[in-house]
Formats: sequence, structure tokens, C-alpha cells
Amino acid sequence: MDYAENILGTIGNTPLVKMNKLVEDLPCLVLAKYETFNPGNSVKDRMALQMIEDAEADGRLKPGGTIIEGTSGNTGMGLALAAIVKGYKCIFVISDKQSKEKMDILRAVGAEVVVCPTDVEPTDPRSYYSVSKRLGEETPNSWYVNQYDNPSNAKAHYQSTGPEIWKQTDGKVTHFVVGVGTGGTVSGVGKYLKEQNPNVKVWGIDTYGSVFKKYHETGVFDENEIYPYVTEGIGEDILPENVDFSIIDGFTKVTDKDAAVYTQKLAKDEGMFLGNSAGAAIKGVLQLKEHFKPDDVVVVLFHDHGSRYVGKMFNDDWMREMGYID
Repeated sequence: MDYAENILGTIGNTPLVKMNKLVEDLPCLVLAKYETFNPGNSVKDRMALQMIEDAEADGRLKPGGTIIEGTSGNTGMGLALAAIVKGYKCIFVISDKQSKEKMDILRAVGAEVVVCPTDVEPTDPRSYYSVSKRLGEETPNSWYVNQYDNPSNAKAHYQSTGPEIWKQTDGKVTHFVVGVGTGGTVSGVGKYLKEQNPNVKVWGIDTYGSVFKKYHETGVFDENEIYPYVTEGIGEDILPENVDFSIIDGFTKVTDKDAAVYTQKLAKDEGMFLGNSAGAAIKGVLQLKEHFKPDDVVVVLFHDHGSRYVGKMFNDDWMREMGYID
């Protein structure tokens, strides 16, 4: 009989799916690494389990403990699933720009959710970085995950996502394109692929209001680049330790409007019901057209599921209010 011992055994080994209609103007093969097949419907299940297992191994996370993390939703979901199986409590701190669905889903899997304002400095005591850190210090028998600087984040993708992509493309992958937030996916996958073939190009998708692109190109952390943006799950107003800029060949920025519109296009043109960052990722691939040749194999990673955005990118009233559609 073929079965998993528990739900955590179904994490990883997600399919590669050929993109068709949306990329018909590109000269190359574009394949989507379709991470919604993970049990928590996102790529974050991989690193959530890895971070918990590594914390258990070195004693940071003790039996019956409380897992505390600032999350835009998906890491929280992955942590919550692992916590249920392993017997931990969860407190997640989330910013108020995240969709209501994400907050409801976290509560549905038994987590306590603390909501913080988006439009404050990272160092502000009300920010979700500060609140999650403070809760980690104040809560007895707790472990503050800190996915941004936790090396287990990138390690998970170096050990699983990267090898899967290499094997699934029979080593023919030439470009890897992915939205960058905490940096674990781009750095872990990028490191593995470049070790197999140094000629593989790694492109990060950034958003306007985030510091990544300018910092990568100039080495300057420009606070003037920072302003609130709508796109969820990518971009940062800090420099997470998990972003290894030496592995990334370049960034392209995608507007909030384009990310939202292309999230709808993925569903309507490809039958791919995906999250907001997937819209940004596929638009980013189209913006990089001049970098691709006929024999290239471009792998773009799609992070999460459309069910988390039903009240936003998949709601035409919301899209009209934002000025994204007529």
C-alpha cells in the first residue's frame, strides 16, 4: 500500500507544468513549478517543516512549545500544519494588508493571529517584525522562527526544490525566475542549480516599494525606494539574511496593477488558479523576453493558491476600486 504517514509526508515533489497561452510571444519553453500541490497550498510548507525539524534537533523548540512567527500567511500555514502533527501551539503576527482569507485560514488550523499595521517602519514597536520578536521574548517555552534570517529556510530549497527542478528538466533548465520575499527560495534553488551548471541564470521578481532591485544593482539600501505596496508575499523594506544577492543575476520590478491583472489572466487563460505573487512572476517572465533564446528552458515558480485572494485579485469590485480594471 502506498500512503504517507501523516500530512507532512506529502510536502514536495510538486509538478512542472508547461505554460501556453500567456507565453506564446516568448521564443522558449516556459515551465511552472507548481507549488500549490503542497498540503498547505504553498511553497512555504517546505521551509516551515525544515525550520521546525532543525529547531527540534538543536533544542530551540521543546515539547509542548509555542511557535511564534511574523508571516504574510503562507509560512504560518506550513508551520501550523507541522505544529498540529507534532503537538505545538502557534501564534502568528500578520500585517493588515494581507487578505482576510489568509487570516481566516490560519485561525482555521488552530493558530492565534495578531494583526499589525502595514504602514509603519520595520523598527516601529507596532510593526509585525517588532511584535513577533517581542512575543517570542515574552512567551514562556516559545520559539521565534524568524524566517527572514533563519538559514533552514534556504536550506529547505537547496535540498528539495532545486534538485526537483534539475531532475524534472533533465538538467536542461537555463533560467530560474521567482518572486523574492524572505529570499529562501531564490537563494536555495539558485545555489543548487548554479552548482550543477554555473551558466543557469537566476532572476528575482521585485515590486515597486521594495529595496531589492536597487540594492542588488548599486549596493545602496535606499529608504526612498520604500513605500506601501499592494502585491503580497514579495519585496521587502529590510534585507533578510536569506537573500544571497551573489546568486541572483538580476531583478525585474512588476507593478501592483500588472501583478493583479496577470493573477486573473493565469486563471482565465491557463486554468491556473494561483496567488498574487504568481501574477507578478509571470509578468516578470514576459518583461525578461529579450534574455531568452529558442533553446532555453525557463522555470518560473508559483508560490501559492488563488483561494487566498478571492476577496481581492479575484473580486472585480475590488479590482475596479483599485483602478486595475475598467
